[in-house]
Amino acid sequence: MTKSLLLVGVGGQGTILVSKILSEGLLEEGYDVKMSEIHGMSQRGGSVTTQIRFGDKVYSPTINLGEADVLVSFEKLEAARYIPQLKKDGRLIVNEEEMWPLPVLTGLEKYPEGIMEELRSKVDNIISINAREIAEELGEPRSQNIVMLGLIVKALGLENIDWKSKIKKFLPERVHEVNIKAFERGISL
Repeated sequence: MTKSLLLVGVGGQGTILVSKILSEGLLEEGYDVKMSEIHGMSQRGGSVTTQIRFGDKVYSPTINLGEADVLVSFEKLEAARYIPQLKKDGRLIVNEEEMWPLPVLTGLEKYPEGIMEELRSKVDNIISINAREIAEELGEPRSQNIVMLGLIVKALGLENIDWKSKIKKFLPERVHEVNIKAFERGISL
Protein backbone atom coordinates (compact mmCIF):
# COMPACT_ATOMS: atom_id res chain seq x y z
CA MET A 1 0.00 0.00 0.00
CA THR A 2 1.36 3.41 -0.98
CA LYS A 3 1.37 6.34 1.46
CA SER A 4 1.35 9.93 0.24
CA LEU A 5 2.97 12.64 2.34
CA LEU A 6 2.84 16.33 1.38
CA LEU A 7 5.19 18.70 3.20
CA VAL A 8 4.59 22.43 2.81
CA GLY A 9 6.28 25.46 4.27
CA VAL A 10 8.05 28.70 3.58
CA GLY A 11 11.57 29.09 2.22
CA GLY A 12 14.16 28.86 4.98
CA GLN A 13 12.15 26.58 7.29
CA GLY A 14 14.01 23.41 6.36
CA THR A 15 11.10 21.67 4.66
CA ILE A 16 13.27 20.21 1.91
CA LEU A 17 15.91 19.02 4.40
CA VAL A 18 13.24 17.11 6.34
CA SER A 19 11.97 15.61 3.07
CA LYS A 20 15.45 14.39 2.16
CA ILE A 21 15.99 12.86 5.60
CA LEU A 22 12.59 11.16 5.46
CA SER A 23 13.17 9.84 1.94
CA GLU A 24 16.59 8.44 2.80
CA GLY A 25 15.29 6.69 5.92
CA LEU A 26 12.35 5.20 4.04
CA LEU A 27 14.64 3.99 1.24
CA GLU A 28 16.96 2.29 3.71
CA GLU A 29 13.95 0.64 5.33
CA GLY A 30 13.23 -1.00 1.96
CA TYR A 31 10.38 1.15 0.70
CA ASP A 32 10.14 2.28 -2.89
CA VAL A 33 10.23 6.07 -2.54
CA LYS A 34 9.50 8.87 -4.98
CA MET A 35 10.03 12.51 -4.01
CA SER A 36 9.33 15.72 -5.86
CA GLU A 37 10.06 19.23 -4.60
CA ILE A 38 8.91 22.65 -5.71
CA HIS A 39 10.94 25.60 -4.44
CA GLY A 40 8.88 28.48 -5.78
CA MET A 41 10.35 31.71 -4.48
CA SER A 42 11.77 29.85 -1.51
CA GLN A 43 14.80 32.09 -1.05
CA ARG A 44 12.46 35.04 -0.62
CA GLY A 45 10.13 33.41 1.88
CA GLY A 46 7.87 31.91 -0.77
CA SER A 47 6.03 28.62 -0.67
CA VAL A 48 7.94 25.33 -0.69
CA THR A 49 6.26 21.97 -1.24
CA THR A 50 7.59 18.44 -1.28
CA GLN A 51 5.65 15.36 -2.26
CA ILE A 52 6.82 11.99 -0.93
CA ARG A 53 5.14 8.74 -1.86
CA PHE A 54 6.36 5.45 -0.43
CA GLY A 55 5.28 1.82 -0.41
CA ASP A 56 6.05 -1.53 -2.04
CA LYS A 57 5.99 -0.07 -5.56
CA VAL A 58 5.53 3.62 -6.35
CA TYR A 59 5.28 4.88 -9.92
CA SER A 60 5.07 8.64 -9.43
CA PRO A 61 5.77 11.25 -6.74
CA THR A 62 2.69 13.23 -7.76
CA ILE A 63 -0.06 13.65 -5.17
CA ASN A 64 -3.33 14.71 -6.76
CA LEU A 65 -6.03 16.83 -5.17
CA GLY A 66 -7.54 15.06 -2.17
CA GLU A 67 -4.98 12.23 -2.17
CA ALA A 68 -2.45 13.10 0.56
CA ASP A 69 -2.61 10.69 3.50
CA VAL A 70 -0.66 13.19 5.59
CA LEU A 71 -0.21 16.93 5.12
CA VAL A 72 2.67 18.37 7.12
CA SER A 73 2.74 22.14 7.28
CA PHE A 74 5.69 24.03 8.71
CA GLU A 75 3.59 27.25 8.72
CA LYS A 76 -0.13 27.50 9.39
CA LEU A 77 -1.11 29.69 6.43
CA GLU A 78 0.53 27.12 4.14
CA ALA A 79 -1.66 24.45 5.80
CA ALA A 80 -4.75 26.47 4.86
CA ARG A 81 -3.47 26.88 1.32
CA TYR A 82 -2.83 23.17 0.76
CA ILE A 83 -5.71 21.61 2.76
CA PRO A 84 -7.54 20.59 -0.46
CA GLN A 85 -4.68 18.14 -1.12
CA LEU A 86 -5.55 16.13 2.03
CA LYS A 87 -7.78 13.05 1.92
CA LYS A 88 -11.10 13.33 3.76
CA ASP A 89 -9.79 11.00 6.47
CA GLY A 90 -6.19 12.26 6.22
CA ARG A 91 -4.00 13.58 9.01
CA LEU A 92 -2.81 17.17 9.28
CA ILE A 93 0.37 17.96 11.19
CA VAL A 94 0.83 21.70 11.54
CA ASN A 95 3.39 24.01 13.07
CA GLU A 96 1.43 27.00 14.37
CA GLU A 97 4.20 29.42 13.45
CA GLU A 98 3.34 32.52 11.43
CA MET A 99 5.75 33.61 8.72
CA TRP A 100 4.29 36.66 7.06
CA PRO A 101 4.35 36.80 3.27
CA LEU A 102 5.62 39.91 1.51
CA PRO A 103 2.19 41.59 1.06
CA VAL A 104 1.65 41.37 4.84
CA LEU A 105 5.17 42.60 5.60
CA THR A 106 4.67 45.62 3.35
CA GLY A 107 1.29 46.42 4.91
CA LEU A 108 -0.74 45.76 1.75
CA GLU A 109 -2.58 42.87 3.41
CA LYS A 110 -3.19 41.46 6.87
CA TYR A 111 -2.22 38.01 8.05
CA PRO A 112 -5.50 36.05 8.20
CA GLU A 113 -6.99 35.41 11.63
CA GLY A 114 -8.64 32.18 12.73
CA ILE A 115 -6.54 29.86 10.59
CA MET A 116 -6.27 27.12 13.21
CA GLU A 117 -10.02 27.25 13.89
CA GLU A 118 -10.70 26.97 10.16
CA LEU A 119 -8.34 24.00 9.86
CA ARG A 120 -9.96 22.27 12.83
CA SER A 121 -13.38 22.71 11.21
CA LYS A 122 -12.16 20.92 8.07
CA VAL A 123 -9.92 18.17 9.48
CA ASP A 124 -10.77 15.66 12.20
CA ASN A 125 -7.27 14.22 12.59
CA ILE A 126 -5.03 17.20 13.38
CA ILE A 127 -1.83 17.51 15.40
CA SER A 128 -0.65 21.06 16.04
CA ILE A 129 2.41 22.31 17.88
CA ASN A 130 4.58 25.39 18.10
CA ALA A 131 7.85 23.88 16.88
CA ARG A 132 9.70 27.21 17.11
CA GLU A 133 8.98 27.50 20.85
CA ILE A 134 10.23 23.97 21.42
CA ALA A 135 13.37 24.62 19.36
CA GLU A 136 14.01 27.88 21.24
CA GLU A 137 13.74 26.01 24.55
CA LEU A 138 16.53 23.77 23.25
CA GLY A 139 18.61 26.85 22.40
CA GLU A 140 18.48 26.50 18.61
CA PRO A 141 15.44 28.03 16.85
CA ARG A 142 16.62 26.67 13.50
CA SER A 143 16.04 23.10 14.73
CA GLN A 144 12.26 23.50 14.56
CA ASN A 145 12.22 21.48 11.33
CA ILE A 146 13.85 18.56 13.17
CA VAL A 147 11.22 18.84 15.92
CA MET A 148 8.68 18.47 13.11
CA LEU A 149 10.63 15.48 11.74
CA GLY A 150 10.31 13.72 15.10
CA LEU A 151 6.59 14.43 15.17
CA ILE A 152 6.17 13.09 11.60
CA VAL A 153 8.11 9.92 12.41
CA LYS A 154 5.96 9.29 15.49
CA ALA A 155 2.70 10.03 13.65
CA LEU A 156 3.62 7.62 10.85
CA GLY A 157 4.82 4.89 13.24
CA LEU A 158 8.33 4.85 11.74
CA GLU A 159 10.35 4.94 14.97
CA ASN A 160 12.20 1.72 14.09
CA ILE A 161 14.39 3.50 11.50
CA ASP A 162 17.77 4.91 12.59
CA TRP A 163 16.78 8.55 12.10
CA LYS A 164 19.64 9.89 14.23
CA SER A 165 22.19 8.64 11.72
CA LYS A 166 20.25 10.35 8.92
CA ILE A 167 20.16 13.62 10.87
CA LYS A 168 23.92 13.37 11.37
CA LYS A 169 24.44 12.65 7.67
CA PHE A 170 22.55 15.75 6.49
CA LEU A 171 23.59 18.28 9.16
CA PRO A 172 26.99 19.68 10.20
CA GLU A 173 28.60 18.01 13.22
CA ARG A 174 28.45 21.19 15.31
CA VAL A 175 24.62 20.96 15.40
CA HIS A 176 24.22 17.19 15.80
CA GLU A 177 23.58 17.23 19.55
CA VAL A 178 20.89 19.94 19.55
CA ASN A 179 19.15 18.43 16.54
CA ILE A 180 19.09 14.95 18.09
CA LYS A 181 17.44 16.57 21.14
CA ALA A 182 14.99 18.37 18.84
CA PHE A 183 14.15 15.08 17.11
CA GLU A 184 13.62 13.35 20.47
CA ARG A 185 11.31 16.16 21.61
CA GLY A 186 9.30 15.81 18.40
CA ILE A 187 8.93 12.05 18.92
CA SER A 188 7.84 12.57 22.52
CA LEU A 189 4.95 14.88 21.58
